[in-house]
Amino acid sequence: MSKKEAAPPGAPGAMTVDEFADYLRISRTGVYRLFERGDLKPLKIGRRTLVRRADADAFLASCVRAA
Repeated sequence: MSKKEAAPPGAPGAMTVDEFADYLRISRTGVYRLFERGDLKPLKIGRRTLVRRADADAFLASCVRAA
């Protein structure tokens, strides 16, 4: 992530599935579909499933390029 695109101070480096679903305004099921299709790679820490903010932003950027 460049300085220009850096996350706001205090923003977490990773989001839970619920936080990511809210970020994209989709359902939890939609997030897991993205994982299954390989559009987004989940980060597993113990039993928790997270999405790195950098991966979330890259995914959104790829959606804009594809449109």
